[in-house]
Amino acid sequence: MAPKEVDFLVVNCSLFSPTPSLCAMACHHFKFRSSLRTYNLSGQGCSASLLSVDLASELLRANPNSIAVVVSTELITSSFYHGHLKGMLLQNTLFRCGGAAVMLTNKASRIAQARYRLQNLVRTQCASEESYRAVYQQEDAEGNCGVALSKEIVKVAGGAMKTNLTQLGPLVLPLSEQLKVVYSMVSRRLGLVPADAPKYVPSFKSCIHFFCIHAGGRAVLDGIEKNLRLMPEDMAPSRTVLKEMGNTSSSSIWYELRHIEEHLPIQHGHKVLQLAFGSGFKCNSAVWTRLR
Repeated sequence: MAPKEVDFLVVNCSLFSPTPSLCAMACHHFKFRSSLRTYNLSGQGCSASLLSVDLASELLRANPNSIAVVVSTELITSSFYHGHLKGMLLQNTLFRCGGAAVMLTNKASRIAQARYRLQNLVRTQCASEESYRAVYQQEDAEGNCGVALSKEIVKVAGGAMKTNLTQLGPLVLPLSEQLKVVYSMVSRRLGLVPADAPKYVPSFKSCIHFFCIHAGGRAVLDGIEKNLRLMPEDMAPSRTVLKEMGNTSSSSIWYELRHIEEHLPIQHGHKVLQLAFGSGFKCNSAVWTRLR
């Protein structure tokens, strides 16, 4: 693909927002055409890649026969924390620079080249004070700027994920799993089961073959594995990326997809679930179907 074939460019980077923008830098370096429509997203956190994909898909839906490129990156050097607060020092040890780019198109002539089709995408934005402060850029008492990670971040992420998957479930789960959820809810309401009995959690493994869970940290991955009843092999892409590359923010789910393609037997028709969390607090999910 030549740069001049691109119709839309979406670049997301949370902590680094220079002037000229990252989009302008890309246009200057790769010599995109002057009619290219660009979108520079900042402050969206680790879930920004799927937010960018959602924006690109909306642009393609409104503009047939087009090509969109999404670039998800994080450049943390300018936001390195030089203070001593433990809650803010964590960003220096966990986060890493990273980047990935994907091309999306609705051109019929490129169907044979496509690897995946976007089946569903669900976005969740939580607005509570606890969620808003879970990942928060601030200054310490000495004036050092950094990102503070709340001790409640695992709880906040769990709540956001529950809301998101409740919306995604009816779109992807087989009827049998949806009926089990309904039966569980009705039984609880009619008093057929104890009020403190655990709620039925549908098995997303019944419709999803591979999982790309944002490599935000070990505690987050442990919680998701337990709550979604996943197996260690389901979490292998996320844990491997976290171990080898750290938390590369929005690009992590693309590193995980690459790991799946290189090390796991993904085939035509298999479905991949990408699940990402970000500041605000956000939880975004996307289901892709393998085409070839």
